[in-house]
Amino acid sequence: MNAPIGIIGGSGLYRMEGLALDRAVEVKTPFGAPSGPVHVGKLDGAPVAFLARHGEGHRLTPSEVNYRANLWALKSLGVERLICVSAVGSLQARHRPGELRLASQFIDKTRHRQDTFFGDGLVAHVSFAEPTCAHLSEALLASGHSLSIPIQGDALYVCMEGPAFSSRAESRLHQAWGADLIGMTQVTEARLAREAELCYACIALVTDYDAWREEEEGVNAVSVMEVMQANVDKAQRLLRRVVPQLSGTPRSCPCGAALKTALFTTPEAVTPEARQRLDLLVSKYGYGVVR
Repeated sequence: MNAPIGIIGGSGLYRMEGLALDRAVEVKTPFGAPSGPVHVGKLDGAPVAFLARHGEGHRLTPSEVNYRANLWALKSLGVERLICVSAVGSLQARHRPGELRLASQFIDKTRHRQDTFFGDGLVAHVSFAEPTCAHLSEALLASGHSLSIPIQGDALYVCMEGPAFSSRAESRLHQAWGADLIGMTQVTEARLAREAELCYACIALVTDYDAWREEEEGVNAVSVMEVMQANVDKAQRLLRRVVPQLSGTPRSCPCGAALKTALFTTPEAVTPEARQRLDLLVSKYGYGVVR
C-alpha cells in the first residue's frame, strides 16, 4: 500500500487510535533497522503509515533511535507528508503543560547522531532556513482551532541530546535565548525529512516547565507521564481530523524538490555504492542507479 501521510509517535503515542491496520511492515534500509515495524493502514479512511519512534514499550533513548532508518522506511512506503509528535518542556510561562504547540524553528544542541543521508560518495547541502512545512503546519493549526484544542504555532524548539533533563543553568540559558520549547528528537527528524523531500511538521506536547522555575522541583519522568495521556488524547483527535483532510490533496509547497539545488557532487564522480545506497532519494535527478 502507498501511504502518502506518515506519523511518527513519540513518548506516550505508541499506537494510533482509529488506525485500521492492514499490515505491519518490517522495512530493511541501507542504514539499518528502524525502531520497529511500520504500521500501514487507514486512519478514518485515509491511507497512513505509523511508526513508534522509541519502539514498542519505549525501549530506545532519543540518542539510540535510528532516525535515518525510520525516515527511509517511511519514504520507501510512499510517505510524502510526515507529522511527528513529541513531548516537550516549556521554557516560557505562556506555554502551559497540557497544551500543544507547533515548532517552526530549531536550535540544534545534539552531538552524537547521524543526521544526514549524504556523504561517503555523494554530497548534498539542503536549505534548512525554514525547517518545517508551512502548509502542513497551517493545516494542523486550523484543525486544532476547529476542535477547540489549546494549540499555537511558530514555536522555537531547542533540541538537546538527552536522555537526562536540563540543568537549571541550561534551562535558564535556553529561556534567555527566547526559545519556547525544549525536547530531544525533533530537529534530527526535521533535517532528514528535508533531505528526503518530505513535508514535515512537529506537534509538540507540553508536559512540564523544564527546570527554569527555581521555586519548583526540576522535571522528572513521573511528572511528565502525569500530563502525557491527556496531551496524547488531544494529539490523536488532531491527527484524526487533519489526516483525512490532507489525504488525496496534492502538495503545492517546495518540500518535494528540496534536493533539486542541494546536490554538490557531479554525477560522474558519484560512487556506485552511493548511487545504490541513495537511489530512493536521488534517482529522479539522474544520480541513482543506472537502469
